[in-house]
Amino acid sequence: MPRSVNHVASRARRKKVLKQAKGYFGRRKNVWTVAKNAVDRAMAYAYVGRKLKKRAYRRLWIARINAAARANGTTYSRLMHKLAANNIDLNRKALADLALNHPDAFKAVVEAAK
Repeated sequence: MPRSVNHVASRARRKKVLKQAKGYFGRRKNVWTVAKNAVDRAMAYAYVGRKLKKRAYRRLWIARINAAARANGTTYSRLMHKLAANNIDLNRKALADLALNHPDAFKAVVEAAK
């Protein structure tokens, strides 16, 4: 009995990888082995990048909250401590949005925390 090879699946797999490599430079876009390595590496960087993005946004929010808090006579660390002590549950994303777009509302939050 002859050997059965599923060419449909293997071709589809290669086609998927080459489609993901579209736009790459040189042989990375059209040679299977080179494209496969490039796409694997790109996927790994993308996975790590999604984690790094969360860290970067948190740092941005903290910097914005700290700047607005200092303008209202306190610091980031004291403000967050007082918010926790007074059971005011606002996350950093919401606080940063208030600090940037609604300074009066942020000032009210700071006053409520004191």
